[in-house]
Amino acid sequence: MKRIELILEDGSSYQGFSFGAKRSTSGEVVFNTGMVGYCETLTDPSYRGQILVFTYPLVGNYGVPKEEMEFGVLKNFESSRIHVSALVVSDYSFSPSHWNAAKSLSDWLKEQNVPGMYGVDTRALTKKLREKGTMLGKVIFEEEVDFFDPNVEKMVELVSTGEPIIYNTGRNTKIIVIDCGLKFNILRSLLKRGCTVIRVPFDYDFFDLSFDAVVVSNGPGNPKMCPEVIERLKKCFEEGIPTFGICLGNQLMALAAGAKTYKLKYGHRSQNQPCLELGTKRCFITSQNHGYAVEARTLPSDWEPWFVNANDGTNEGIRHIRKPFWAVQFHPEHSPGPRDTEFLFDLFLGEIRK
Repeated sequence: MKRIELILEDGSSYQGFSFGAKRSTSGEVVFNTGMVGYCETLTDPSYRGQILVFTYPLVGNYGVPKEEMEFGVLKNFESSRIHVSALVVSDYSFSPSHWNAAKSLSDWLKEQNVPGMYGVDTRALTKKLREKGTMLGKVIFEEEVDFFDPNVEKMVELVSTGEPIIYNTGRNTKIIVIDCGLKFNILRSLLKRGCTVIRVPFDYDFFDLSFDAVVVSNGPGNPKMCPEVIERLKKCFEEGIPTFGICLGNQLMALAAGAKTYKLKYGHRSQNQPCLELGTKRCFITSQNHGYAVEARTLPSDWEPWFVNANDGTNEGIRHIRKPFWAVQFHPEHSPGPRDTEFLFDLFLGEIRK
């Protein structure tokens, strides 16, 4: 097997073996502690520009499923392509076994021109990222490459739809979804609840369209790099349009309200993050993928924190105290992960259908 190397910006290096595409690449090195769902994770647009390290040791054992459609989008994936810059694992399974497997993970990575490396001490690598924080890195196969920092680029431009797309035409409840790097299960969650969904580019002026509410999707990068979305959300607030934000959408709504965001030391990327709903005794296990958070103490007086992370106390959701504006930092659409908070779509739609 061909040797491959991961070099971090502090000069440390990790040796491994190549699978997937045979090429070099670079990005921000992050880790995910989820145990399942690598197909959904790799196709999550929020990972654009990042080198992903899985802490679960065995990856590839169930292969990659067939491409099937549901509600007009791919059923078993969160977008139409892999978005990670590279994949780093401890043990890669060369013999996948699953009734729905159409190809191996390595073959899929080759098709998408994404390099992978296995045989890495991912425990040691994850400990370093937890202690030092996320770092830039580069995966060197043969040719040398420069470090790439996705936090100083407008990454949403690379993952947003290029033009409006309408799903489920003719249903009574019409939802604008601002695509900042949309996961398909957000679409599915709205469509299976009988909505017409109008998916628009992140910089699209949608106010001339007919709609009942707005959803702001997840996406990659620094929320402050999305001034177009922030300005449109301010207008939504001014006009009292029901608005629901997810992940990056939570941060963008906070910025539009006048609050601040900041970069987390190593982020939350997993399917096992416990979140407390403030004012109740309820704790939900959530799926998460974010490197930035809302600074809750900077929220204006007419907004309040809604959820907090039980592990580190960081903000996991905000809401307006009177108007129909809500947002969560975690992923109520899950995929992969627990379904504990999918009811939030029902709460949102219940409010706008009154």
